[in-house]
Amino acid sequence: MLSFLHAERRTLVGVVHLPALPGSPKHSLSLASILAQAVADAKAYALGGADALIVENFGDAPFARGRVASETVAAMAVAIHELRSEVSLPLGVNVLRNDARSALGICAATGAEFLRVNVLAGAAVTDQGIIEGEAYELLRARAQLAPRTAIFADVHVKHATPLSRETLAEAAEELVGRSLADAVVVSGVATGKAPDPACVREAAEGARGAPVYLGSGVSVTNASTLLAHAHGAIVGSSLKRNGVLDAPVDTERVQALRRALDAMGRRS
Repeated sequence: MLSFLHAERRTLVGVVHLPALPGSPKHSLSLASILAQAVADAKAYALGGADALIVENFGDAPFARGRVASETVAAMAVAIHELRSEVSLPLGVNVLRNDARSALGICAATGAEFLRVNVLAGAAVTDQGIIEGEAYELLRARAQLAPRTAIFADVHVKHATPLSRETLAEAAEELVGRSLADAVVVSGVATGKAPDPACVREAAEGARGAPVYLGSGVSVTNASTLLAHAHGAIVGSSLKRNGVLDAPVDTERVQALRRALDAMGRRS
């Protein structure tokens, strides 16, 4: 399992946002161009001091509610394989919107070490419709295909409304205790939006010692407040040039956030 999950310093996971892949409505770049952009962003994160990377098919909106197309899985696997040869950081996969089974397959094929799943348990209303968790299927598939793959599971995920009435703490406890998530991810209401620090604290209390990561809205200006009760952050938007989501990753912004996290000292 991932060594950084229980590291004493706070972990920085950089998000590699893939442009629209073959088959998606906005697809326009050749696969070679897509890979070159992904490699450039990955190297910028590595140079800036990131501890790991997670790759998302971010340009593929609108996203599938369930399984994605085979061409999406193929393109993401190629991207992960390319990054593996260019950077030495641990790699993760998030197949949007919620195709954790395909993400697991990519991990098994490429050696990627972790995956993120937006709805592992329960159900949520999203712009894709109602998404239901498939923890039963995913955990059994992991045992067969890639037992060392870590599962990062969102709690009350962004761009969604949970159908249950459980508190954030209760949901986090269920994710770890009953759905066997290895880490819990707390986000704001949307991409780039920070969660309330009180929500992070509540999720950490519910996770009962399991790693808690921030999944949106972390920047150099709010890191010390947001990560007081967290193990690390998954960051993309604020680390792009001039903070523009579609821009390349800015190494200086990554370095600044790395310094901010290190300045917080060791986790208690």
